[in-house]
Amino acid sequence: MSAMQTAADSHAHLMDRMYRHQRYIYDFTRKYYLFGRDTLLRELTPAPGASILEVGCGTGRNLAMIGDLYPGVRLFGLDISAEMLAATKTKLRRQGRPDSFLRVADATDFTAASFGQNGFDRIVISYALSMVPDWERAIDAAIAALNPGGSLHIADFGQQEGWPAGFRRLLQAWLGRFHVTPRESLFDVMRKKAQTNGSSLEVRSFGRGYAWLVVYRRPAACFP
Repeated sequence: MSAMQTAADSHAHLMDRMYRHQRYIYDFTRKYYLFGRDTLLRELTPAPGASILEVGCGTGRNLAMIGDLYPGVRLFGLDISAEMLAATKTKLRRQGRPDSFLRVADATDFTAASFGQNGFDRIVISYALSMVPDWERAIDAAIAALNPGGSLHIADFGQQEGWPAGFRRLLQAWLGRFHVTPRESLFDVMRKKAQTNGSSLEVRSFGRGYAWLVVYRRPAACFP
């Protein structure tokens, strides 16, 4: 077994252990501090019948909201935690979306083909990059899975640049207890990838830097 596979298996075990019980209260508790998610989802504006993948879909909260906002879209989700994916399946089944395609998979090592697709029209990563150790590889995998003209939408913790330094230290120490590390270089990394790939990019802070939102749009023509 490769070192990379061993690390992935270890992370999957950690996530399963952490969410085995938390998944039952996850949505209730996270609504108080995972800000910007609904803004991101309402700005997806997919075409009818579009394919939408959420990387790190957790309990399925976001996929369920996408299904409500955009009837007729095709929903796909992946999560490294089988415990969380079980919650997703239950939620989408109750919503009347048993046709959703869900897989236990690593955010850093997936392809559109593994879902039976050539690519996705929208890919969502909501508050997951801060929990993926090799987060830049996860971004690369998502970009590679986009259809021409598709877009990648990211929401995650920012650097709280508009808040007092004491608040930032307390928040990040608290997040560390849940294996969450805000990605300080997220904007810079995304700018470099957009420039390299000839894609457009929108970045903005939300709540005085509490959260960062990113939209990466692949051009309709294929990459050079």
